Amino acid sequence: MTMIADEHDLDRPADAAGDVVERRLAVEGMTCGTCVNRVGRALRKLPGVHDAEVSLATHEALVTLEPGAGQPDDDALLAALTRAGYQGAIITEGAADGGIGADPRDARQAQEVVDSRRLGIEVIIGAVLAVPLVGQMVWMQFGVPPLPGWAQLLLATPVQIGLGRRFLRPAWGALKAGVGNMDLLVVLGTWAAFGLSVYLWLARDHEMHLYFEAAAAVTVLVLFGRWMEGRARRATGAAIRALAALRPDTARRRNADGSESDVAVTALRVGDVLSIRPGERIAADARVIEGEGSADESMLTGESLPVDKAPGASLSAGTVNGSDPLLARVVRVGRDTTLAQVVRMVEHAQATRAPVQAVVDRVSAVFVPVVVVIALCTVGGWLIAGADWPDAVIAAVTVLVIACPCAMGLATPAAIVAGTGAAARAGILVRSPAAFDHGVGIDLALIDKTGTLTEGRPRLLRQIDGGTPAVAAAAALARAAGLQQASEHPLARAIRAAAEDEDVVPAVVTGRRNRPGAGVEGLIGDVPHRLGSRRFMADAGIALPDAAAAEADHAEADGATVVWLAAVPDGGAPRLLGGFVLADAPRADAADAVRALTGRGITVRMLSGDAPATARAVAARLGIAEATGGADPAAKADAVTAAKTQGHRVMMVGDGVNDAPALAVADLSVAIGGGTDVAMAAADITLMRQSPSLLPATLDICRLTRVKIRQNLVWAFGYNTIGIPLAALGLLDPVFAGAAMALSSVSVLANALLLARWRPADLERGVA
Repeated sequence: MTMIADEHDLDRPADAAGDVVERRLAVEGMTCGTCVNRVGRALRKLPGVHDAEVSLATHEALVTLEPGAGQPDDDALLAALTRAGYQGAIITEGAADGGIGADPRDARQAQEVVDSRRLGIEVIIGAVLAVPLVGQMVWMQFGVPPLPGWAQLLLATPVQIGLGRRFLRPAWGALKAGVGNMDLLVVLGTWAAFGLSVYLWLARDHEMHLYFEAAAAVTVLVLFGRWMEGRARRATGAAIRALAALRPDTARRRNADGSESDVAVTALRVGDVLSIRPGERIAADARVIEGEGSADESMLTGESLPVDKAPGASLSAGTVNGSDPLLARVVRVGRDTTLAQVVRMVEHAQATRAPVQAVVDRVSAVFVPVVVVIALCTVGGWLIAGADWPDAVIAAVTVLVIACPCAMGLATPAAIVAGTGAAARAGILVRSPAAFDHGVGIDLALIDKTGTLTEGRPRLLRQIDGGTPAVAAAAALARAAGLQQASEHPLARAIRAAAEDEDVVPAVVTGRRNRPGAGVEGLIGDVPHRLGSRRFMADAGIALPDAAAAEADHAEADGATVVWLAAVPDGGAPRLLGGFVLADAPRADAADAVRALTGRGITVRMLSGDAPATARAVAARLGIAEATGGADPAAKADAVTAAKTQGHRVMMVGDGVNDAPALAVADLSVAIGGGTDVAMAAADITLMRQSPSLLPATLDICRLTRVKIRQNLVWAFGYNTIGIPLAALGLLDPVFAGAAMALSSVSVLANALLLARWRPADLERGVA
């Protein structure tokens, strides 16, 4: 796993010497797990290639080259793809920015959107043509004659020749490679049914024995599955695009003569000086050289409170400056920035994803050659037995018809559609069909704290008496809210929100001045006041009463932050007016969710970017035995990887950019609704309400959908297992074979639709 550099590494220039070189390739023509294996083998055979990770989800290959001489060039990589039967293109890094910013894959992604729309239209057209053909299988049972042969041919031909063309090239490639895949199975089955129907209609005039509906239905159903896979594949790129949007396109650079100018981020170089205005996103990794303030680093660390910045402190690209201007010297740009490393971690993780369709692909790889061999043996056996060649061919075609993957093509998409719909009704948005595969067997849940188990924003829990009887709690709150009136610091917003909730009018403050890292001061009336940390009070000669100090110590041990208010009159004795206990409170249903997961035999651990003491305190309140604090994106991803290495099936739950690499590498990734776009794009599943209470139900629907997929596959292959030997022996005619395939499809669909009855367990009633 690529590690993110800490601030001690920021001044060290990136050393390219000896680094492992990566090449990312766009691969066209992959349709199943067999294709993934072929592409990977072809690339790994090249001298100088260390490894090749091929993803059917993204249609990309990440090739890692051995350091030093002897590395294959781009032409050699593309030639290897061509020899394997696929087309490819090198995905280049965007200028000097390491692919962050103007993504070079945008044009390809736009073309995929166009292709998806075209495929969707073709599926609709194919369905319109296939419905009458399939419908006649029903009305024939009531004595209604089928459509005339010429009408069936007229309906089936556009589907077979027009829509079915998509399967021919990959099927031919598999045939040349001597392997079986779903495309070859589709081609054999559909063309066998179509060809037999044409022959019977022209040569024998057996209109009752035509099988155009089998060919059309298989083509449409499999194309529908491909359309769904394409939508899921495009969604995986959303995480990268959302991460790219976190870095600004321009930055304000200070020139040698002291003037400032706006420049493109790609033009920044190490050593440039940035002028960072309040509220701006930081354009590159840098180190503060002038000014004091704070930065919101929650997108990288998960820390809910801004981090104080002073000369010498590090800044990360994509984070947000606070309310004070800063000057900073650039120490890392482009692909060396922290943000770019997060991008690469997500890309690495996504490249290793396997789709739920892999079950069908693995079976098809064996099933296809077996069916072909049985069909050939059927022809030979019947001819040896003295049968006429037309009868021998019909027996062999019957084998291919009953082996036609109609139910196989429907088994996975039908269960996914039903499971996705049932989950959506419960508030669980399944972004990737692979989630149903990945969510089975989870035994470890790693859950982010801020914004996931907690509300993600501090609020005022209570006030501490400062020992000044003349100042009531409401008056102290009014003064604190007045001092924080102009600040966007999360603690300031919490104090203002508390004043608004209590209908307390903020005091009028003049001469307000921010003291970075300490607090704020200003005049209320003619009296100077301070609001800030315990140290800020000590600097003014204010000692906390023993009772107040003890209460504050207890609150801080529980993970809260305490700020103090004091009046500091000129020439008079300072007076402590009170303290304010603020904390990011746990969500109301977080403890219930933890108990429900534990009740299912799942170990729950907390991963947080907050201080370790804070993480442990919140975990203890929620009943979580183990908590890790101070975890950056790389540490979270490494924790997931380590748990998987130990044999755990890991569910990662988070809501921030800092969770994206861990979400991408987990077996099952879940984002809490209301979180960042990056987290939701990197996750398999998004909970549509800001609540962890749906986590147990998420695992339930994954398990049930996976069960339905496997039941459907068993059902579909069961028909074949029984029917193929009977067809080879001549005990089935093509009519019954077609009817059996139609019945298997109906059975698969009906079984999948049973998921519509699913409802999540009600945690409030204690159902786990």
